[in-house]
Amino acid sequence: MKKHYVLPLACVGSLFLGAFIHQKLENQPITTNVIRHAQSLLGLDFTEAEADSMLFDVTDNRRNFEEIRKVSINNEVAPAVTFNPLPIGFTFDKTPSKFTPSLTSAVKLPVNKSDLAFMSVRELAELIRTKQISSLELTQFFLERLKTYDKQLACVITLTEDLAIQQAKKADAEIAKGKYRGLLHGIPYGAKDLLAKKGYKTTWGSVPFKDQVLDYDATVITRLEEAGAVLCAKLTLGELAWGDVWFGGTTKNPWNLKRGSSGSSAGSASSVSAGLLPFAIGSETLGSIVSPSSECGTTGLRPSFGRVPRTGAMALSWSMDKLGPICRTVEDCAIVFNAIKGTDGKDLSTIDASFSFNGNRKDLKGIRIAYLKKDFDRNYPTKAQDSLSLVTLRKLGAELIPLELPNYPVGDMTIILSAEAATAFDELTRNGKDDTMVRQIKNAWPNSFRASRFIPAVEYLQANRLRTKLIQEMETKLKDIDVYISPAFGNANLTLTNLSGHPCVVLPNGFRPEGRPTSITFMGKLFGEGKLLEVAKIYQDATDFHKKHPEWLKK
Repeated sequence: MKKHYVLPLACVGSLFLGAFIHQKLENQPITTNVIRHAQSLLGLDFTEAEADSMLFDVTDNRRNFEEIRKVSINNEVAPAVTFNPLPIGFTFDKTPSKFTPSLTSAVKLPVNKSDLAFMSVRELAELIRTKQISSLELTQFFLERLKTYDKQLACVITLTEDLAIQQAKKADAEIAKGKYRGLLHGIPYGAKDLLAKKGYKTTWGSVPFKDQVLDYDATVITRLEEAGAVLCAKLTLGELAWGDVWFGGTTKNPWNLKRGSSGSSAGSASSVSAGLLPFAIGSETLGSIVSPSSECGTTGLRPSFGRVPRTGAMALSWSMDKLGPICRTVEDCAIVFNAIKGTDGKDLSTIDASFSFNGNRKDLKGIRIAYLKKDFDRNYPTKAQDSLSLVTLRKLGAELIPLELPNYPVGDMTIILSAEAATAFDELTRNGKDDTMVRQIKNAWPNSFRASRFIPAVEYLQANRLRTKLIQEMETKLKDIDVYISPAFGNANLTLTNLSGHPCVVLPNGFRPEGRPTSITFMGKLFGEGKLLEVAKIYQDATDFHKKHPEWLKK
């Protein structure tokens, strides 16, 4: 009778290594017995003779692994395979970029100085431009709030006070000489602590890296400095960009201090929500801008994949990581995005594309808007708030077109993220330092990194081939629309569009009975941030949810 083994061919060598990952294995032979223990992983059916025939190649593969591992590879080194989200036949908007901020009525310095905490970037910029307040005064105001409220919120890893004072004084000197750089000149901000700033720790929120100092600046930090913005703090992130738990504790939601702020851009959303900073930079791989913005009631922009260079940012997934702003308003997101977008010659995944935004647009005429009808029709916790958002859009003149997303097993396709993350932190798994990380439960990075050792290259590539089909079908689905609306959570949209690379804006659209914010998601076409932000701004301007703040922080 023919004997068969169920064998994961592509991962037998790594399986054997993974089972004893902290031991020296060079002298331990791979046998058919090892293959027999591997048989239940993938369900590939090989005979005993076939398994025996593989032993030489599998053993040789293991030697290859060992030789490659002798070469040190830092996190910033990307694979020689670059993900491109562009579908076949995609054409870019050829309109020259044009950024037109809203025309503001006269902005006056508030009598109660604490009201500065919740003014928008656009409003603060007008105060600075008209010299009603200096950058130094504004910076000192926000530094004091960071010091005061971080005790409750745990949203700051490093306060960059000396740098902030220096940058604010420089901004004031330039403005005094008539050299006004634009709407971010003199505006304080914070950056998620996966972005490098020379001279300061870049901890990635993680125990193994809590003393890490990188000798360069992230491109996004450089671009904000060129715009005249003032870096006040490096903000918390869930350890290695998962959740809201970091080596210093749990970052809190300003609306309910018994809850975490969600992650992984935990400190970015918490600090902006609490009025500790006018804006912050976050990142998203699979919900890390959308989720904390929803939890904390901020407005977050996740740009198209390839819009913002990630040079100097911690790599988690080279084909899914994206950087974007977390702000009070949609227009603030547009202002920050306009400063950080574009290629830098170092991140080879970035794509140069036009971006036009008109902050004075008042109607939805000519914009084709769809909504995920089946998702809005089902019963879910925030259905009431989302239904009212659709009513508001219709009142604004939108004709909402029903839309269905492509039907793909997108949750299963996240093995792409798992495999890339395990690669990015391969050394942690092999040297055992994953044991020092804070969260050691099943649903946390240390365990995910270990389990991901057994994702075969064949299956990783197959998932990416399916991703190609998904991207192509999304292009077909969105061919005749500009923007579509989705519930923020509870459906496939968040995962699907993080895989396809489409941009989104998430913004507050109501409150739960207990007082916590709810949110709605506006989705754009690839590199269609201009229309996406215009539509989201028109909706936000018709509501006041973004103007509400936790009472205890209005001091």
